[in-house]
Amino acid sequence: MKISRKLEYACRVLAQLGQQGQGGSLVHIDRLAEAEHIPSNYLVQILNGLRVKGLIVSKRGRQGGYALAKSPDQITLFAIVEAIESESLKVSCGREGDSGARVAEVWDTLSGRWIESLKERTLESFISGSGSKMYYI
Repeated sequence: MKISRKLEYACRVLAQLGQQGQGGSLVHIDRLAEAEHIPSNYLVQILNGLRVKGLIVSKRGRQGGYALAKSPDQITLFAIVEAIESESLKVSCGREGDSGARVAEVWDTLSGRWIESLKERTLESFISGSGSKMYYI
């Protein structure tokens, strides 16, 4: 399975906000862009989409920045995917031919499981996951 770069960036920046923005402190966009190696002009678009969907809050000005609107354990991966690219949640499969209906039924079932899985997991899994850096000697 391949996720879009936009969704990957959104997940990374939300995880970064969860780590850096603890206690409700605001994180400046330049800090987020640098930490996650995301072009800041593209990051603005992603952050605006997340803000519109209520996943983050923002404050303008010199002391401004971004913070999570809820705690990481209350933001589901489903909400993130839905905010960034809701079209990827829909399975489109034709039902033509002798096997079309059976094939579509399997894909519909798999799609349902995928959505359930996204709803069961939260942003916290990106923050507290086992993604620690590995060092090779």
